[in-house]
Amino acid sequence: MIPSYDIIGTIGVLIIIIAYFLLQINRLSTSHLSFSIMNIIGSIMILYSLSFNWNLASFIIEVFWILVSLIGVYNYFRKNQDKEL
Repeated sequence: MIPSYDIIGTIGVLIIIIAYFLLQINRLSTSHLSFSIMNIIGSIMILYSLSFNWNLASFIIEVFWILVSLIGVYNYFRKNQDKEL
């Protein structure tokens, strides 16, 4: 049986792949909040799985993936705040 942490990590990978696929077929833009949120959620799920099956390189890329995605969330809200003013 597949451990639950592997299932969660795999779902996280699928979320990131779907976000990237939607971007490539022009169904999603990097400026959409959902793109950044999907990347954050996927990366958190992968980090969870890494806490059971450690891999330093994967940990580093996922932490940076989250940080870059948080910049995207920040920019989304900053841009929308500017529109309101």
